[in-house]
Amino acid sequence: MKKIDRLKLRYEVARKAIHLSSISIPVIYYFITREIALLLLVPLFAGFFLVDLLKNFYPPVAKWYHSTFDAMLRTHELEEKPYLNGATYITMGALLLVLFFPKIIVIASFAMVSVSDTFAAIIGKAFGKHRFGEKSVEGSIAFFLASLGIVAVVPELNIFIGLVMAITATVTEAFMVRIGSYKIDDNLSIPIVSASVGILCYMLVLPEQIPFLSISP
Repeated sequence: MKKIDRLKLRYEVARKAIHLSSISIPVIYYFITREIALLLLVPLFAGFFLVDLLKNFYPPVAKWYHSTFDAMLRTHELEEKPYLNGATYITMGALLLVLFFPKIIVIASFAMVSVSDTFAAIIGKAFGKHRFGEKSVEGSIAFFLASLGIVAVVPELNIFIGLVMAITATVTEAFMVRIGSYKIDDNLSIPIVSASVGILCYMLVLPEQIPFLSISP
């Protein structure tokens, strides 16, 4: 199988256009209850996870998957066996957020991985000249600025705690989270780490505001 070391810009844009569509998850979640969100997310995650299992262990599905999506896969997605794709990680992240965090924290942290990560990837691919590791300064700046925009529009979120979440998400995206030699996919690490830091800040500084983070539609 031909390995792709770097995605061409048009494939990065196509990949991130699909990724950006996940912003529908926090937008919809704002208007529905936690219970309904779980009823939607559990089968969605299960469906993506099933496709991953089949593509890893059932050759006909693997053949279809790679013939369809290889041009948009990153190098590690072609080399690592088995692996989970980004859609599985992002729905897993959404599911874990809804299970364990207040709604406003969920909306803010998940919007960062949907929107900010998209801007970072495209700006980094198109204009990234100052690189560190697999990332670029330009991409990280784009991520941070997009995160600030999210913090500014998410209702009920304390602006200073939102700023800490934006910084946390930017650093997490830039340097990646590892357990031993295993790199945690940033579709999972960005929202979980930023949400964890956000709720910790509320617990330490503004515990009386935590009930207001679980708004009802």
